[in-house]
Amino acid sequence: MSLSAPRGSLADVVEEWTSAPVVESSVPYSGLIFDVRRDRVDLGEGGVVDREFIEHPGAVAVVALQPFEGVDHVLLIRQYRHATRGHVWELPAGLLDVSGEPHWEAAARELAEEVDLVAGRWDVLMDEVVSAGAFPEPVRIFLARDLVDVPGEHLHERHAEELTIRPLWVPLDEAHRAALTGRISNSAALIGVLAAHAARAVDWATLRPKDAPWPAWEAQRRPEPPPGAGA
Repeated sequence: MSLSAPRGSLADVVEEWTSAPVVESSVPYSGLIFDVRRDRVDLGEGGVVDREFIEHPGAVAVVALQPFEGVDHVLLIRQYRHATRGHVWELPAGLLDVSGEPHWEAAARELAEEVDLVAGRWDVLMDEVVSAGAFPEPVRIFLARDLVDVPGEHLHERHAEELTIRPLWVPLDEAHRAALTGRISNSAALIGVLAAHAARAVDWATLRPKDAPWPAWEAQRRPEPPPGAGA
């Protein structure tokens, strides 16, 4: 049956960010960073179904790219993540937890706090939703270039897991190979490295402005629940 599905083109690959009607909603768990929401959703022909998912403020990640001796390098960081029970390779990243802060400024803040860098050029490289079925955390991945060190008097004091961060400049080609051979498991790092490698191959023609629209993030800014819905 799938072999007889319609054929399309780039113009057809458009996501539609509109919600099915929610007839009842509650929050059975509210945590430090995320909440668990339970919705009764009217899917029309599919009937009314119960769905549980994680509500998350969203995050940003940064592919910091710097040429050394004519070779593009990307900055990876190794950090302990207790939920995974391991030290994993990631990109500098952080939560969108400052109200009203532009997304690229959040990325700039995280870049300075985690790896002591300031970028003179910012572009949107890629957007992702971590797991559309259950953990729809929207993540915007930026490309940061024209890098300089944070002045000494403005260095961020790190705490907790940030104290264990190990930064490592890796040639982009080798980071790309590491991603393809299972040496990197973090989704934002995988997507960022693969996207940067592909975008460079087309002379960065796919980059978007640092303040480009982000419909996936906008769609998850939850509206007020319907009258009579649980809280």
